[in-house]
Amino acid sequence: MARASVPPHDVADLALAPEGESRIDWAAGQMPVLAQIRERFAAQRPLAGIRIAACLHVTAETANLVRTLGAGGATVALCSANPLSTQDDVAAALVLDDGVQVRALRGETLDTYVEHVLALLEGRPQVTIDDGADLLVTAHTTGGALLEGLIGGTEETTTGLVRLRRLEDEGKLRCPVLAVNEARTERALNDRHGTGQSALDGIIRASNVLLAGNTVVVVGYGWAGQGIAERARGAGAVVIVCEVEPLRALEARMAGYEVMTSLQAAERGNVFITVTGSRRVLRGAHFERMKDGALLANAGHFDVELDLEELAAVAAGRIRAVRPLVEEYVLGDGRRLNLLAHGRVVNLAAAEGHPAAVMDVSFALQALCIEDLVRRHDELGAGVHPVTAAIDREVGRLKLAALGVEIDEPTAEQEHYRESWV
Repeated sequence: MARASVPPHDVADLALAPEGESRIDWAAGQMPVLAQIRERFAAQRPLAGIRIAACLHVTAETANLVRTLGAGGATVALCSANPLSTQDDVAAALVLDDGVQVRALRGETLDTYVEHVLALLEGRPQVTIDDGADLLVTAHTTGGALLEGLIGGTEETTTGLVRLRRLEDEGKLRCPVLAVNEARTERALNDRHGTGQSALDGIIRASNVLLAGNTVVVVGYGWAGQGIAERARGAGAVVIVCEVEPLRALEARMAGYEVMTSLQAAERGNVFITVTGSRRVLRGAHFERMKDGALLANAGHFDVELDLEELAAVAAGRIRAVRPLVEEYVLGDGRRLNLLAHGRVVNLAAAEGHPAAVMDVSFALQALCIEDLVRRHDELGAGVHPVTAAIDREVGRLKLAALGVEIDEPTAEQEHYRESWV
C-alpha cells in the first residue's frame, strides 16, 4: 500500500510500483531463509535506529533484503551498483510502498551514479553494504564528516575486497568490514551456482546462441568461472579455460577442460566470457585473432575486463546495434565481433541476475553479518574480517531446512575423537 509521504528519491516512474510489488513477492516466495531471519528481526529489532546505506543491484531479491533490514529496525537508503541492473519497477515499489530512499535508474550515466553514491553518504550511514566498495572507498576518499559515526560495512564482491584490502594495507581503512563474499556458503551458492547459471542465461537471452557444439572460452577459473565452465559443458559446449594462477589452471585441467593461454584460445573460441576481476584481459591482440561472429561477454563486476577502447579502435567506427543488447564491431578485414550488454556484467545487464533461491543465501548472510557487525564493531576494530563460522553454519542449516534436507549429527565419541590430539 502506498504511503502518504514519499521519501527523497530518484527513480524512473513511481507508477511502476504495482509491477514491482508483484516481482518482489515472486522473489520472496523463493527466499525462505531470509523470511525466517525477517521474522526473528521483526520480533527482536536488533538493528533499531541504525542507518544503513546500500549500493547493490536494485532487484526484487535486493528489495527483500531491504525489507528484512527494515523489519530489524534499520533505516535503509539504496542506490544501484550497476547502471544496467536496476529493475525500475522494484525501485518504485520500495519508494512508494516501503518509504525507502532509492536512487537508481536503469541506464543511468556515470555522473548520475556518482551523485547517487554521494547522496547516500550525505545521510551519514552507520553501516554500508557494498557491491564493489564504492560507498566505503568514496567515504574514505572524501573523509571528514562522512566517516563520523561509521560502524562498518559488508562487501559482496571479490573486486571490492581487493580495493578494501589495499586501503587496509596502506593503513587508511577506518572501520571494520566483513568479507561476505568469502563466506563458504557465498562461494558455493552465489559464485558457483548463481553466476554459473545466470551468466549463461544472460548470454543466451541477449544472443539466442546455441551453446551445444560451440567452443566457449572462460577467462578466469575462480568459483564463478568454475560454475560457468560446468554449465557450458553441460549444455554441450567445448570449454577452454584461461588462467594466470597455476593451481587454478591445474584444477581446470584435472576437471577435464582444455587449458591454454588467452591468445591461443582467441583463435578457437566462438563465445568468450571474462570473469577475472581484472582489467583488459581481452584486448587488441586477442580481437585480431578471433573468428568472424565471435561473442564477447563479461561476467566480472566492472566493465573493464574487455578493452572496449581497443575494440572500438580495431573497428574504426564500424559499430552497429544488431539486437537490443548486441553491438556488432566490424574489423578492417570484414570479421564481425559481437559485444553483449556493452561489456557490463552480463547476468544482470542481459538477464535478471542470480535466481532468488541463490540470493536467499547471499542476503541471509548479509543480514546476519550486519547484525553481527552492529553487535561486535568495537571488538572487531578497523580491517577486513572474515564471516564467522557460526554465521556460515547457521545459513547452511536454515537453507537445508528450507529444502527439507536432514543430515546426521556427530556422536559425543566422534566429537571427542575429532577434537583430541591423542
